[in-house]
Parts: sequence; C-alpha cells; structure tokens
Amino acid sequence: MPAEAVSSRLPGTEVLPRRRVLGEAAALLLRAAAPERRHVWQGIAWLLLAAGLEALGPLAGKFLIDNYLLPRHADLPRMAGLLFGALLAGVIASWVRYGQLVRLAGVAMRSVQRIREGVYGHVLRLPMAFFDHAIIGQLVSRVTNDTEAVKTLYVQVLFVILDSLIILAGAMAAMLWLDWRLMLIVAALIPVVAAIVFLYQRLSAPAVTRTRELRSELNAQVAESIAGMPVLQAANATTRFQERFVALNEAHYRSRRRELRANAWLLRPVLDFMNVLLLAVVLGVFGLRGASAGLSAVQVGILYAFISYISRVVEPLIQITMQFSQLQQALVSAARVHTLLAEAETPVAADQGRITHGAIAIEHLDFAYLPGRPVLHDIRLHMAPGSFHGIVGHTGSGKSTLLSLLLRFYPAPPGAIRIDGVPLEGIAEESFRASMGLVPQDPFLLAASARENIALGRALSDEQVEAAARAAHAHGFITALENGYDTFLGEGGARLSTGQKQLLAIARALAGSPRILLLDEATAHIDSETEQVVQQALAELRGRVTIVAIAHRLSTVRDADRIVVLNHGRIAELGTHGELMAIEGGLYQRLYQLQQLEEELPP
Repeated sequence: MPAEAVSSRLPGTEVLPRRRVLGEAAALLLRAAAPERRHVWQGIAWLLLAAGLEALGPLAGKFLIDNYLLPRHADLPRMAGLLFGALLAGVIASWVRYGQLVRLAGVAMRSVQRIREGVYGHVLRLPMAFFDHAIIGQLVSRVTNDTEAVKTLYVQVLFVILDSLIILAGAMAAMLWLDWRLMLIVAALIPVVAAIVFLYQRLSAPAVTRTRELRSELNAQVAESIAGMPVLQAANATTRFQERFVALNEAHYRSRRRELRANAWLLRPVLDFMNVLLLAVVLGVFGLRGASAGLSAVQVGILYAFISYISRVVEPLIQITMQFSQLQQALVSAARVHTLLAEAETPVAADQGRITHGAIAIEHLDFAYLPGRPVLHDIRLHMAPGSFHGIVGHTGSGKSTLLSLLLRFYPAPPGAIRIDGVPLEGIAEESFRASMGLVPQDPFLLAASARENIALGRALSDEQVEAAARAAHAHGFITALENGYDTFLGEGGARLSTGQKQLLAIARALAGSPRILLLDEATAHIDSETEQVVQQALAELRGRVTIVAIAHRLSTVRDADRIVVLNHGRIAELGTHGELMAIEGGLYQRLYQLQQLEEELPP
C-alpha cells in the first residue's frame, strides 16, 4: 500500500442492522436465483403435489376406521383397495419429493456457483484503493465461507422451510375439512411458534452476527501469520501472536455459546412441550365431547386422523424453528456478500483510445488520497517514446503514488496524464493493460511452473515465453532447473532466489510486449550482480520500450535519459546523472554521495 494512503477495516465487517441484513440477503438470493425461475416454480409445484398425496394417508385411515373397522363391516376388496391406494399415494409422494429435492438442490448449487464466481470476479475488478484497507483473510472468508453459508441458506433452510409450510398448509386444510373446531385448537399453536421465533431472532441475531465477524477475523489472523512466519519467528513474536489468537478464539467461543444457549431454550425443547400440550388438549376436548354426546365411530376416526395430522403440523413447525439457527448465520453471510458486491468496481473507459508508441505527458498533476491532504503538487513531465526515466526521492515523496496513477490504480484528474496524446481515462481498458508492463518491488509468483508464471494465463506460445525470458536474462537459470520451464517453483517461488524471482517478474512483464514498462523499486532487494543483469536488460530495451523506473538504488537509474527527483510531492530536480551531480548541494547529489558512503563502509 502506498505510504500516503489511509487504511481501515474491510467494509461489511461491522454489525449490520437487522432490516438491512434481511434486505441485502433477499437481494442477493433473488439475483442469484433469477435464471432458475422456471425450475423453482416446478419444484414448488412438485412440493404441493407431494404434500397433497401425503395428506391422503390419515384420511384413508379415518375412512377405514369409520366405515369398516368399528362397524365391523369387513369388505376385504374395498379395504384392500383403500390400503393399496394409501400405499400408492405414499410411494408416489416419496418419489415426487425425491425429484423436487434433487431439482431444488440443483437450483441451489447452481445459484451458489454463480454467486461464488460473481464474488471472485468482482474482487478481481475492484480498484486498488479498496485493497489499501482490505484484509486478505476476511476477503477469502467472503469468497469461501460466506458463499458456502449462502448454499446452506438455499439447501438446508429455505427449501426446508418451504417444504414444511406446504406440509403444514395441507394438514391444516385436511383438518378443516374433518372438524373445524378441533382445527382451531391446533391452529392456536402457530402464533405461539411465531412468538418463539421472534424472541429467538431478537436474542440470537447479535450473537450470530458477532460470531461470523469473529470467524473472519480468525481467518485473517491465520492468513496474516502464515504469510509473515519468518518475521514472527525471527522477532520471537510467536507467543504474543498465539496469545492474541487465543483471546480472539475465546471471544468466538463465548459468542457461539450465547447463540447455542438461545437454540437450546427456544427451539426444539419448547416445541416438543407444545406438541405434548396440544395432544393433551385435543384428547381432552374429544373426551368431553364423547362424554356428552356418546362415543361414535365417526369421532374415533376423526381422532385418529387428528392425532396423525398433529404430528404433521408440529414436525414442520419444529423443522422451521430448528432452521432459524442456520437461517440467522446464512442471512448474515448473504448480507456480507451483498455488501462486498456493492463495492464500486474500477471504472472501465468507454472510449476506444489506444497506446501505439508510449509517449507520456503529465501536465499540472495534483493528487490527494484525502481532501485537503495533497500528495503530489503540479507535476509536469514529458517522456518520449522509448526513453528511460528514473524517479527517485526519499520515502513518502510521492514516487509510488505517481506510478499508481500511471497504472490507473487511482483516478488521476481528467486530462492531467496523456499517453500518445490520449487522456489516460480515455484509453480502452484492454489496450491499456496490454500496453503496460509492471515489475513490482516484491515479485508475485504463482505456485506453478516457470512457464505458467511468465505466461500468467495469457495465450502465449513457448517461443514467446522463451523470448521474454531471454530479454529479461532469465533463460539461463530457468533452463538450469531440473525440468526447465516446466519446473514447479513452489509457493511464492520458494525455490528461487530473490534476484531470480525479480528476473522472472521482468520476463512476465516483457512477455506481453508492452509499450511502457514500469519498475517499482525492482532492484531494492537484489544483490549487485543481479542488479547489473537488470541494468543490462533495461539497456537492451531502450529505444523500443518507454521505461519508467522508481529506484531506491540510484545506480539502477544512473544511465537514464532523465532522472526526476521528487521531494514532498514536488519535482525538486530534473536532469541526467551528470547534470544533477553538478548541482552543488543538490538533493540528488546528497542522496548519491550518501549511498556511495554506505557501500564503502565495511560490513
């Protein structure tokens, strides 16, 4: 991150209001499931059919008791037909339920697949300013854990709730047809369950949200610690980081306990008690009616059907309430994913300007990350195609900021930077990225082969990859590896030296045949011998590629056509090495002499 930028936490890790959570989660789900609308309605139709068929079982039992068993009217063909019909309806209902579960599960899996791909693609298109305050572990958690929770929301929550509601509606309709007064007794359970769910949501929502936030922070610390393991061990900081992780994990445990305590009190135990209470009330009402009006076969059949339907009412309600634990977590995760997707992507230039030669013109460039705190002041530079410009200065002088503006990582003021006479913001994205090559201070290498690291997913032939490696003077050490260009380099290029990594990064930049090559402290961490190799590679590119090199080591840019000396965001000096050294007491002269003195001092 540039020294001038301001860091903060990843957006979306704050505790969101409940209404916003519901709204953002619903927006994400509707967006993901939109292409599957037809399959969703088909699945719901199958659910309705299955619920209707399952409701026939208790009705068949009621007719069997009323018409044949209690009257002792043994009509075996009709009894067998009734039993066979009930069995057939159950078999068909099971088959239909299997089909709809497979269909709706497919809808869920495809929807989550689209969400995950969309989130990853969106992250790739976010502006660099976003990553100045992003925490990598939390971003990884959004793309993996949170999208997985959204899958749970589809598969284990929404479809279970939908299925349970349809079964509940079918059972209530059947009871209404049998005896509306007993049905009202059973229906009284529904508002009680609604009150329990409301109370559970009020008690558990803060704990669930906090649990998801702490889980992201755990992931972030683990990723951060692994990435900085050499520093942690060298600084004897492993114990302190372990203690910090234990404290964070303890907070996660306490938050999870609060959530589970709400589950234990308000979900299945309460509903099981309500089931027993409801059954007792129905039996009591049936007993009172039987005592006053005399027991009848019809009443016994209705009692059997109602007892069967009560379990079909209570169990869906239990399933619905049991899903609310998962629902809370999934809603929070869906809202967090939606918040990330709401981050504005890097604007793509609508114009069709192209880079053809690589001439750079900077006129009256002022820039500030925050209003009122300018970083660059009235920068004016002209770089001819094929020229070599070095940019030097003390830490915080604005070197990296200027490079970031040239790369469009941050938006420069309109018209302040032109390439080949075209405003920077007017150059088409594809042409711009294809024409710009970047060699960062810390080379980024994939856990892949040397060939894959140079190509970086571009459709390059073996000849193009090898030509880029030769131009970067990396061909020699690559061919010396056991499998040459196909040698697996390990995580972050662990098998290579720092200098070899940098040469490979230069080869990657050159593989795209850029018109402009930008180097950001590319020689800061390499030895003098490798620096000479880099200098030779740059010398061979002069006249063909416009080179802009930020350098801490002044020897890297000593032979540049012009050296730009920045001081507190302004151009303090400008000229060749010889011209700048002739300025008595000049900033460049002092920097150069200080470096020469440091190199001459014994280690």
